[in-house]
Amino acid sequence: MERHTRRRKPPGMSPGVPVLTGDALPPRIHAIRYDAGSIEERDLATAEDCFALVTPGTVTWIDVQGLADLDLLRALGEKFKLHPLALEDVVSFGQRPKADDYDTHLFVIARMPETGDMIATDQSSLFLGTNFLITFQEHYGDCLGAVRERLRKGKGLMRRAGADYLAYAILDAIVDGFFPVLEVFGEKIETLEAEVVERPTRGSLEQIHDAKRNLLTLRRAIFPLRDAINSLMRGESELVTGVTRTYLRDCYDHAVQILDMVETYRELAAGLMDIYISSLSQKLNEVMKVLTIIATIFIPLTFVAGVYGMNFQFMPELRWRFGYPLVMGAMGFIALLMLWYFVRKGWIGPEDLPATGLLARRRRPRR
Repeated sequence: MERHTRRRKPPGMSPGVPVLTGDALPPRIHAIRYDAGSIEERDLATAEDCFALVTPGTVTWIDVQGLADLDLLRALGEKFKLHPLALEDVVSFGQRPKADDYDTHLFVIARMPETGDMIATDQSSLFLGTNFLITFQEHYGDCLGAVRERLRKGKGLMRRAGADYLAYAILDAIVDGFFPVLEVFGEKIETLEAEVVERPTRGSLEQIHDAKRNLLTLRRAIFPLRDAINSLMRGESELVTGVTRTYLRDCYDHAVQILDMVETYRELAAGLMDIYISSLSQKLNEVMKVLTIIATIFIPLTFVAGVYGMNFQFMPELRWRFGYPLVMGAMGFIALLMLWYFVRKGWIGPEDLPATGLLARRRRPRR
């Protein structure tokens, strides 16, 4: 489940007014400024420090983790000319992933996967400008450590390309972060499938419901994110270069692949419910079959016992020395004869009854 309490902005308020709609953490600001030949990292405290770090000829990445300080958010919006509607969406937790073009900057919302007992997602917001990128995250910690290392080592195009390529690298890291989650989830689905087939329990039903809920969470995160990446790839904004659009195409392919995996697992999870019901029905049928066999065998035995329990005066067998063993033997013979007949007809097999003697023989196919 999501870690914060979902709340809605009070109705009737002016648009573009940031209002926290969930629990938030105190902000931590980490900035990276770089160019082709150098890189500099700092921990900052104010919006003025962030704005002063942005200089011509360099790219500045300002990462804000924790959104409890609305004054800091408004100050960053004033300094970097960020649109008020976008700032409102930053602190409105539970937003649908999207990409908006505000002419001077692009605004993108993505959801970052988290694993645990229940799969959850954190909202990440990106503001892409000419030579800066500002990211806002709900909680501390993310899956962007590899992006920071690539910047520090200066591998590939990271330090030679612009802020748009950095935005692509972040989105690509977020999308690729779904693959390990789905791999673990796929193994759980296979284990759960074997459990449901062999020994379905009440816990199996709860796990199936949890799996369906987790898959719905993943689908809500990746389905609109795919559309947002496609919008950036096909958009006409001058902030995204042709080179970056080519790389965004690869990111879009990864999103489509993840969505296909999610849909496949959703179908498997839906099928698990049918398997669970079928397994329970099969177990019930097996129990009913055994009980029916026992009841059917005892019908003639009950008849014999009832005949000799009527206590008529003139019943010669009652006074005969061998009457009791003969009747008991006849009853046993009738029971074995009926069992043999059931096996012969294929109604029961050795797996239903003890595999000894006559019951261990399977019916041979006729030629």
